[in-house]
Amino acid sequence: MFEPSDRPRVFGVGLGVDFPKALLAGLRTRLRSHPPHAFSRVELIVNTRKMQSRLHELVLQSGPTFFPKIRVVSDLVSDVSLTGAMTPVSPLRRRLELRQLVVALLAREPDLAPQSSAFDLADSLAKLMDEMHSEGVTPETLRNLDVGDMSTHWERSLSFVSLVDRYFGEQEEPDVETLLRLSIEEKIRNWTASPPEHPIIIAGSTGSRGATALLMQAVAKLPQGAVILPGVDENMSEAQWSRLDDSLTGEDHPQFRFAKLARSLSLTQNDITQWNPDSKPANARRNALVSLALCPAPITDQWMVEGKKFVDVRTAGKGLTLVEARLPREEAQAIAVILKKSLQDGVPVALITPDRNLTRQVSAILDRWHLIADDSAGRPLSLSAPGRFLRQVLDLLCGDPGNEGLLALLKHPLTHSAPNGRGDHLRRTRELELQVLRGHHGPLSPQKLLDWAAKFEEDPDRIAWAEWIINTFFDTTLKGENDLSSLLAHHLKLAESIAQGVNKQEASQLWQNTAGEKAREIVSKLKQEAAHGGKMAASEYRDLFRSVFDKEVIRDTVSSHPGIMIWGTMEARVQGADRVILAGLNEGSWPEMPAPDPWLNRQLRLDAGLLLPERRTGLSAHDFQQAIATKEVFLTRAKRNDESETIPSRWLNRLCNLMSGMSDEGIETLEEMRERGKKWLVWGSMLDEPEDVIAASPRPSPAPPVSTRPSQLSATSITRLVRDPYSIYAEKVLGLRALAPLSQTDDPLLRGTAIHEVFEKFVAGYVDGADFESERARLLAIAQDVLGNMAPSRAVELLWLARIDKIADWFIDGEKDRQARADEIALEIRGTLHIPELGFTLNATADRVDQLSDGQLDIYDYKTGQPPSKKAQLHFDKQLLLEAVIAEAGGFKDIAPRHIRSVCYLGLGKGVVERTEITPEITRSIREELHSLIRAYSSPERGYTSRRAVQKQRFDGDYDQLARFGEWDDSEDAETMEVGT
Repeated sequence: MFEPSDRPRVFGVGLGVDFPKALLAGLRTRLRSHPPHAFSRVELIVNTRKMQSRLHELVLQSGPTFFPKIRVVSDLVSDVSLTGAMTPVSPLRRRLELRQLVVALLAREPDLAPQSSAFDLADSLAKLMDEMHSEGVTPETLRNLDVGDMSTHWERSLSFVSLVDRYFGEQEEPDVETLLRLSIEEKIRNWTASPPEHPIIIAGSTGSRGATALLMQAVAKLPQGAVILPGVDENMSEAQWSRLDDSLTGEDHPQFRFAKLARSLSLTQNDITQWNPDSKPANARRNALVSLALCPAPITDQWMVEGKKFVDVRTAGKGLTLVEARLPREEAQAIAVILKKSLQDGVPVALITPDRNLTRQVSAILDRWHLIADDSAGRPLSLSAPGRFLRQVLDLLCGDPGNEGLLALLKHPLTHSAPNGRGDHLRRTRELELQVLRGHHGPLSPQKLLDWAAKFEEDPDRIAWAEWIINTFFDTTLKGENDLSSLLAHHLKLAESIAQGVNKQEASQLWQNTAGEKAREIVSKLKQEAAHGGKMAASEYRDLFRSVFDKEVIRDTVSSHPGIMIWGTMEARVQGADRVILAGLNEGSWPEMPAPDPWLNRQLRLDAGLLLPERRTGLSAHDFQQAIATKEVFLTRAKRNDESETIPSRWLNRLCNLMSGMSDEGIETLEEMRERGKKWLVWGSMLDEPEDVIAASPRPSPAPPVSTRPSQLSATSITRLVRDPYSIYAEKVLGLRALAPLSQTDDPLLRGTAIHEVFEKFVAGYVDGADFESERARLLAIAQDVLGNMAPSRAVELLWLARIDKIADWFIDGEKDRQARADEIALEIRGTLHIPELGFTLNATADRVDQLSDGQLDIYDYKTGQPPSKKAQLHFDKQLLLEAVIAEAGGFKDIAPRHIRSVCYLGLGKGVVERTEITPEITRSIREELHSLIRAYSSPERGYTSRRAVQKQRFDGDYDQLARFGEWDDSEDAETMEVGT
């Protein structure tokens, strides 16, 4: 097929050309004068399975023909003629082995790193070892590096790097990268001894890895061999090409790998000829513009000259649209609209981005039109239903998941997923949540669960369901270290038991469907290699399992729309579309930030012959340069993410800077690109606009029938009736209450209850004449006992103890004075006041009532927050004043009607006393105000206004959402509305 030549054959396919199509077209052109079966003698070696698959599709589409031999570079590993009986060790096994070596090293030298970092260090070592094998670098090379003044750090690094020595040299079980390089070296030796006569072509690879580059060099020198490079920039000048000779300054350039390959073969830029001259770029002027924008960093000063001379910028910008959104959601909306419009235009469109979060947002927006994009990357297995389920079960092995974790697992769609009983399981789970888990302090105990289940005589199967929970979810924590095999077996047994449910006769849904089958496959691989994992704690096993699942993806067999495609940058290399969207063009996304290397810096990597971090940036730059050469291109980015302002991708930044400084035509073209982008942003924003405008709700003041209004309230509820009447309506009339939390946190209500109990117990045990230090010790002992049972966590317990310790002296001194002046006659005493003429009863619970020597009473209330001022008590917070009215009327049990001397708040937060002296005029006024208030709400015309007199604007009531607060504000007048009539 090729004419004899004494020079290596290297061809290129230009930018903006569908590479697989051009590859086959060039083959047919060269074999036009050969018999048809000559096509089957061609051996194509490509770099990815996707490229192989695309070439197969294109050959089939061309009609009846012979097939060339299409192989992937990695297939050489399984070529028995090259590898003999050797088979590669799985990466997982090697990782597990390295982890054991790291753990042993850290046990000997604990100062090197914490044991918890063993997995991360093993991962990093595995990547370094793979790279060393691929690039042909030995541990001896690393040891001989000149590290200069970094000897201390390098000595620590070598402690770890030396662990991989055993995996170099002769091995019976080499890893994948080692076996691939050995296979390539053996293949080259075979070719050297007996050069093949049939055409052998390596196509689509950039030669970024050492082993592949070695194979490309050998194939280019074969009598009938050739290398075909994708996306070769034909607009680079000789001066630009010559500057791609330094890895430290040129590695991030999109054409660097081609220049490096050419140098290794003693070829010049002009020696790389076009493979298929008939394949023309979509926009040659745009290719030239982008080439100039991406010129090597050391010579960007050429913009000053070449930019001024650049002609026909408007042609280069034709078909380019720049979408600069404010937020990622707005970017996703604009992209979705572009995709939808492309369908209407009948133009196949592809979204290309490495940002998976962005693609998920776009897919969610497309779902409103019932469109499913063809996503080549799939979705992470760890985010599938089986992946989430298995990860949640892991938490049971590592400790008590708490009420939240238990409930989340009980509600998971795979829990109790056998065909029968799922409905009963969900009903019982809901009842368990509302009746047992919410609002009850402490974790769920087996006895509490059984006692609850026994109450339902009409549901005898509930006992069996409760026993299943006890046997499955309780006492599952694995302590200490265990073999990986036993950890995995225990994990899977527990997961299958939870998925099975009570009914053990029917199969669950755990291992079914695409995600379940993939999960079973990965678990089986982990089982095969578990013997090499050694011993580990349950938490370490959890980290291992999650990392394994995070690396796997699933591709659901759903019917996607053939006109909408989502590609990663790697998938885009082998595909073709007339309209593409290059999205997520921000630094850190495209290109991604280089991963930190704990072992070698850039210079040491270069000296050792390893890859530089900029290699991945250069590959991303090449992906960008190929994609932007398409006929119609949308460039999108968000100016801000969830945290801060974003930085435009360096390539987009270069392009915009070049255009804005090269000429007036460049400025105008860039502005036109932005104007076209703004149109899509406007259309995207319209997706959130409602089809029908709904008027904002008025400030509500519902007026229910008098017969439904509450006939009794507590003193604290009277305060709410004054400040937020709507909350009384929602709770007492509608019967609505906020759901209690699943687990207690450091909330004011719990804190107040606990501290109240501490001081009540202390006062109840007060002894006259006790010395100060003993009383202080008794108070703190009571606090430790009470808070130890009531605090939601040890940290909160210590915080509350510190607060009590801070006010202990103040309270004991004050209590000594209070006990000297009066006798404490009641603690936590309930009282009632009946108002027959209004048909109303007032209830109250006084924290403490003291009787003075003259028979008068003092009423106290412990306040953990800020006590209300005297003015606030008289107008709004009338709890204690109402208790005084009840006491004066003899409403407290066993306390005769007495005059009230004072009511007093004891501020336990900051140690303050807020005392209000009581006079007959005050109690008479409060009683009249109470009568007036209740009488007012006995009128059918009186509504319960929302947020009538809240203390602070940030006041967040339980019923504000129900009242549609936010659609109105506190400055608006309330609208009284009859309800329930």
